[in-house]
Amino acid sequence: MKQSLQLRIGQSLTMTPQLQQAIKLLQLSTLDLQQEIQQALESNMMLEVEEDVVTAPNDTEQKPAEGQDEVTSEGSQTDMPDELPVDSTWDDVYENTQPTLAAQETNDFEAQRSKPVSLHEYLLEQLDLLSISERDNAIAIAIIDSVNMDGYISESIENIFQGLHEQLEGLEQDEVEGVLHRVQNFDPVGIAAKDLGDCLMIQLKQLADTVPYKAEAIELVRRHLDLLGAHEQAKLMRKLGLSEYQLSEVIVLIRTLDPKPGSKIQTDNSEYIVPDVFVSKRKGEWYVGLNPDISPKLRVNSVYSKMIKRADNSKENTSMKEHLQEAKWFIKSLHSRNDTLLRVARSIVEKQTGFLDNGAIAMKPMVLRNIAEELELHESTISRVTTQKYMHTPNGIVEFKYFFSSHVSTEGGGECSATAIRAFIKEMVENENLAKPLSDSKMSDILKEKGINVARRTVAKYREAMSIPSSSQRKRLL
Repeated sequence: MKQSLQLRIGQSLTMTPQLQQAIKLLQLSTLDLQQEIQQALESNMMLEVEEDVVTAPNDTEQKPAEGQDEVTSEGSQTDMPDELPVDSTWDDVYENTQPTLAAQETNDFEAQRSKPVSLHEYLLEQLDLLSISERDNAIAIAIIDSVNMDGYISESIENIFQGLHEQLEGLEQDEVEGVLHRVQNFDPVGIAAKDLGDCLMIQLKQLADTVPYKAEAIELVRRHLDLLGAHEQAKLMRKLGLSEYQLSEVIVLIRTLDPKPGSKIQTDNSEYIVPDVFVSKRKGEWYVGLNPDISPKLRVNSVYSKMIKRADNSKENTSMKEHLQEAKWFIKSLHSRNDTLLRVARSIVEKQTGFLDNGAIAMKPMVLRNIAEELELHESTISRVTTQKYMHTPNGIVEFKYFFSSHVSTEGGGECSATAIRAFIKEMVENENLAKPLSDSKMSDILKEKGINVARRTVAKYREAMSIPSSSQRKRLL
């Protein structure tokens, strides 16, 4: 094949570093953005946080000097001297700011909180308080290791016995059963149960004998728990020989028990959501404002920027110029992110005033394309803005994505948001008669009476998505 040189003219779309940085900041969550800002402050000498200066009421407002060249993320400018004193020491310029004892003792509240104890650790702490042999202690540890987060043992006694058989010489299964009964006396009551019936039985047996209907409750749990789950009231009354009132009292006693005792032990730290924007009503109109705490105000360090003007073309000065340009890009990208976020939030609020006034029932159907066409932005940009961004509203803190949902048609030719339909279903379930709960078909008919055409299967899909049990499971005997 003969080699040759060819000259071609073409066009291609490339992303500049500035555009890449702007897109990156746009899609970051609040926590990630704070980490990105902190990293930029540590790596770029030209960036600094603009401190809020509080002036006395009698102080006159100072105007910036002419010829000032200062760039900030908020567009503000401050004046800095051209020359710094060279014959002074650090203490001559800055006061001694040694932290006082009170300041050293003041720590962040989050840092003072102790690490939450897991269920496994909680049970081991109780095991350490028992005076038992090393053999029983090893069996108890194996049992505790098999306890899941709900408080049930995830392994059968046979499997636990087989796992310890080679470690403990002459081990018998009765020994494992005996240690299991000791672990089941740990707190919380009902821990290390084999199944739901065993869990309820452990809790019932630990009640005082003077508790009314204790014996009847034990009998029901031991023999007829399946009938209770199926809400077979007539069969339960016949098999237990109880009247309707007596059966209701037994069921009330069983409902006081905890089917998941392990969930009482909190193992996860609470995660707090910091909203990106606040929505409030002022003089009858909805106002949208950025959260000032999500990112600090940044500016270019005026001292270093003055040094660049006076310096030569040395390697150090070239590096400072590069840092200055990167700082300006970062501040501009940050300002662009805040501006785009605020524009999208305002557009959402204008279209979803019904949700702000009346809740999720008044949610209107909306897709990303509606916002993109109004703001003349690409749908991918709207998707980045609405991902992991939160809005503080009178109805709680919600993610921007919450306002975008599919829709179904109505009899009047309009559209109804899927979020509003889910709110209708939740409201119907909350207000239904527990003795005769609404079926999916009945809820579909009620929605059609409101002019919303929703099939039974669609109602079932929305109900399952909200973790609402079926009508047979929601039925109550009382």
